[in-house]
Order: sequence, then structure tokens, then C-alpha cells
Amino acid sequence: MVIKKSSIKNVWTFLLFGGPATFAFAAVVIIPLFVGLYLTFTNWDVRTADSTFVGFSNYVEVFRDSIFFDQLWFTLKYVFFTVLIANAAAFFIALALTRGGRGEQWLRTGFFTPNLIGGIVLGYLWQTLFSQVLPYLGDKYGWKLFATSWLTDTNSAFWALVIVTAWQLIGYLMIIYIAGFAGVPNDVLEAAGIDGANGTAILRKIILPLSIPAIVICIFISVSRSFLTYDINLALTKGGPFNSTELATYHIVQKAFLSNQYGVGQAEAVVLFAVVAIIALTQSYLLKKLEVES
Repeated sequence: MVIKKSSIKNVWTFLLFGGPATFAFAAVVIIPLFVGLYLTFTNWDVRTADSTFVGFSNYVEVFRDSIFFDQLWFTLKYVFFTVLIANAAAFFIALALTRGGRGEQWLRTGFFTPNLIGGIVLGYLWQTLFSQVLPYLGDKYGWKLFATSWLTDTNSAFWALVIVTAWQLIGYLMIIYIAGFAGVPNDVLEAAGIDGANGTAILRKIILPLSIPAIVICIFISVSRSFLTYDINLALTKGGPFNSTELATYHIVQKAFLSNQYGVGQAEAVVLFAVVAIIALTQSYLLKKLEVES
């Protein structure tokens, strides 16, 4: 069987341009995924690296861990409000910054900047804000909302987590929404205005339906990133007060590395991955049905 020179040339072209990216993806995603799945069936010891095969006992232990499911439920609430706030704010900011006003490029850069700050740094910055700056201002000006640190109360600490995560996401989602608005034909908007449609009607009947692809992407990204939040949780609240703000990822890391139950922690990570995949793919499927042709 003779191999055509064009086929060999295509293989070498792929190896040259796609090989490094494929290798990096396999090394960072594919191989760790399968290694992690294997470790869920072992009792691997973090300290000695010894392991024995234990079958499905780690998964049985996961479903016996009521604390994990309490924190998973807490994570679901956290993700819901984070996704809602981040997407609503990003959508309307993007809408405001596509009107052709002066200084739009500078404002876009400013809103995008929080996304460039690492989660640990961001968490410590907001920890200082919630623990020192806002209480000081609340005491000085009599603002009851900021009379005490938000991080010392269970309910306010939850909202602190939501606000910080949403604040970091807004800029990134804003860029995607701006790209989505670019696909809305100007002639359609002008025709609607000539026909007497007001701003609310144009937003609801034209802009929103034609922006569904951008909305799908933004919700998918915000859901996946919110579910996997760990660094902000660690830096901002460390799961406190009284372990009331521990997200599922925080619990998994604690279980795997501090409690030296890596197999159970990895099994919990697989369960979390399944939950994230189901929610993200379901919302994508449902929202895709709302897409209309421009």
C-alpha cells in the first residue's frame, strides 16, 4: 500500500502546527482526567504514594458524606446568584458600551481589568475591603449595612462570595456580549425605530433573541467557572464563619489533602464534574432552542 505524499505532508503539517497544542491539551486535561478516574478506585496515600484497589468504596463513601452534599447545595445557590448577577450586569454594561459614546474603549478596558487579577489576590483585596474599609466607613458615616464585617456573618459572607466572583466575571462576559451585539443588524434596529418601537420593545423583541448565542456562551462559562471556584473561597472566607461558606471544591481539597483521603476526594470531584456537565449542557440545549436567524 503506497502512502500518498500529500497525506504525509498533511501529517507533518498537523504535527508542526497542531502537535504542540494537542500535546499540551493531553498533558493538562486528558491524561490527568483518566489518572484521576483511576485514583477514585484506590485508597492512594498522599504522603507515601502507596495505593491499593478498593473498587467503588470511595463512591459509596461520597454518598454517605452528608457534609459534601450540604456544601454542594450551598454551591448550587452560590452559582445561581453569581451567574444571574454577573450575566445581567455584563449584558447591560455591554449594551451601554455599544452606543457609540465617548470613552467606550477606556471603559471596556476598565471593566475587563478585574478578570486579569488572580483569585487569591482578588480574595485578599476584597477581604481587606469587607473587614476594614467598609466597616470603617460604616462606623464613620452611620451606614448600618457596613456596621460590621460581612465576613463574620453567615448570610452576608455568602453574598460577599457572590459579589466578588460576579465582579471578576463581569468584564469577561461583557466582551462576549459586545461581540454578540455586533451581530445584530443595524438596519433591523433602524426599521424597528421607524415603526415606533421603543427601547424596551427593541431590547425584548430584537436584541435579546438575536443575542441568544452570546447568552448561551456566557452562561456556560459563568456556570463552569463558578462551580470550580476555590481560590476566592480560600482567600476571602476560608470557609468561615463556622464552615458555613465552604464551596464543594473547597471541601474536596480539604478531604483529599488535609484529611489524606485522596480517593474519596477525587470521587467527590468526579461527582461535582458530573453535576457541572449536566447543568451546563442542559442550559445550553434549552437556550439553543430559542435561537433565531438574523
